[in-house]
Amino acid sequence: MRKEKNIRNIGILAHVDAGKTTITENMLFKSGVIRSLGAVDKGTTRTDNLDIERQRGISVKASAVNFIWRDTEINLIDTPGHADFSAEVERALGVLDGAVLIISAVEGVQPQTKVYFDALKAMKIPTLIVINKIDRIGADIDRVIKDINMQLTEKVAPIQCIEGENTKDPVIKGISTTDFKDSVYMEEAITKLSEYDESLLEAYLEDEEIGDNRITEALAKITGQGDFYPILFASGIRNVGIEELMDSVVKLFPPLVVDEEGDLSAIVYKVEHHKVLGKIAYVRMFQGSLENRTLVHNVTKDVEEKVAQIKKISGYKEVDCTKLTAGDIGIISGLSKISIGDILGSEENIPFVPNIAKPLLTLQIFPKQKGKYMELVQAVEILEEEDPLLNFQWIKEKNELHIQIMGMIQVEILEAILLERFNIVVEFGEPSVIYKETPASSGYGHCRYTMPKPCWAVTRFKIEPAETGSGLSYKSEVRKEDIKEKYQREVERQLPITLKQGIYGWEVIDLKVTLVEGEDHVMHSNPGDFLIATAMGIMNGLATVKTTLLEPVLNFKIIVPEEVGGKLLGDIVEMRGTFDTPIIEAGTFNVEGQLPVATSLDYPVKLGIISSGKGIMITRFSGYKPIPLELGATRERVGVNPLDREKYILFSRNAIRL
Repeated sequence: MRKEKNIRNIGILAHVDAGKTTITENMLFKSGVIRSLGAVDKGTTRTDNLDIERQRGISVKASAVNFIWRDTEINLIDTPGHADFSAEVERALGVLDGAVLIISAVEGVQPQTKVYFDALKAMKIPTLIVINKIDRIGADIDRVIKDINMQLTEKVAPIQCIEGENTKDPVIKGISTTDFKDSVYMEEAITKLSEYDESLLEAYLEDEEIGDNRITEALAKITGQGDFYPILFASGIRNVGIEELMDSVVKLFPPLVVDEEGDLSAIVYKVEHHKVLGKIAYVRMFQGSLENRTLVHNVTKDVEEKVAQIKKISGYKEVDCTKLTAGDIGIISGLSKISIGDILGSEENIPFVPNIAKPLLTLQIFPKQKGKYMELVQAVEILEEEDPLLNFQWIKEKNELHIQIMGMIQVEILEAILLERFNIVVEFGEPSVIYKETPASSGYGHCRYTMPKPCWAVTRFKIEPAETGSGLSYKSEVRKEDIKEKYQREVERQLPITLKQGIYGWEVIDLKVTLVEGEDHVMHSNPGDFLIATAMGIMNGLATVKTTLLEPVLNFKIIVPEEVGGKLLGDIVEMRGTFDTPIIEAGTFNVEGQLPVATSLDYPVKLGIISSGKGIMITRFSGYKPIPLELGATRERVGVNPLDREKYILFSRNAIRL
């Protein structure tokens, strides 16, 4: 039975340094959770829990807090703003019912602002846009609103106005004030709202009194549907606009309608390792309930484990509780096999989250003390459970440890965390670009694995290129009478593992794989046979269709003094980049385009030199594009290549070791 629950699960998102954590701190203060305000630059905010977060003044992990405002329970997730930690944001998106997107009144729309907004828009998550730092010198509200309309969406309108912009004492006027109703923003807001409610515009043009409740109801309806994005103003550092923001969260985001009696449906969005409780999982409940000492079915892993303890967030602290119900965010312990992204109970109601985090670089990691090698292996394995995108690879035969990263700031943070948590001093190798592969044509791959007995697995796959960015899709056309269902599950399980290394050693992406023929044997077949036959059949197919090497590409925007514009364009061409027509205005040279990651890794440093420190370079991941093999790089294969049939069979059956 579904019922309304007066709770809001919201997230705060922004480009780095836009003021998310300061606004979160102010919300805790205004709601009475804390008695004094912390400061980011002093390392005293409640949501920055790691030493490195306090020292650097940036958020690295998503942190949850809880408070009551206007009799409404609010669970708030403060997310990192730096692009290197966007995986934390991606995971948080899957648990949100609403979002607050912060934009600096000085810097305006920045790369991660657009990345996060596009994801919120795709997921139809109700979102408030807050222009923060209105007190700062250089704040330009009109310019930022223009940026929002041009770069994000035109379905926006301010629902407040400001007195004292660029001063230490800004005053915000809302819809309920006469000052706002007389402002230029009021007409814009009514005009935009009238696209959804024509009677509002008619009443406004005829000077009829429009009640606050009517405007609020219209705003709440279209905001709650994800069709409109109200703009508010704030100065987190001055504690201005915070109550108005909190009121808007309560009034404009819809209350949850949940089924607490239905089957359990929950997702794990964060994993940590507790000194006492061991592995703990942060979960969002979408349906049903969860109690202490109960068995939980992990759909993703297809295992059952018993919940040992449940906690909830109260303020910024963890407190024991006995039960979580639909709509809640909580913490559970006792599930040793659990991972980020695992679904508990049923897949029903779990939202699809677009991918916004993509590691582009790989590097080796070494312990400075030789005796710490195994300790480092164990430590990185723990960190990978907390951040699966590290994609830790341990090449035992070479004593090499490899990880994947989003950027170099992440390397600094990893170094600090390994020292802080595990007392391990590390160093890193030079980063190299992560390439991909994709099928160059369509064709077939096959494997007949029937010797040496006992074994029997026959597979034939059709391999086809797929649309860019589509990933891997798989289906089977083989009858269960030919290959039993349990064996077909092994084929599907092995497929992504095999595709981690293609012809050139890189992951194979954007392809369709169809199991078109095959057979098992009533006496000789076992599940492991189909793991082996899948690997050999797929690699046989890739060798037949060939693969195209793909390289990661960035969208860029570069601003330099006009006099160095020619040099900049020459550098872009030299880096194999492309660019649109430059714009020259007010002595500045602005150009946008695309650059390969491989050729532009060190360019920010060079840009600073040629522009005497006046250049600005903004980038964000665009996607993967084909590249001639001679311009890219191959990677040495880890383990035995399934194309070496005899050796691979012996290795898979533990008859030989590397």
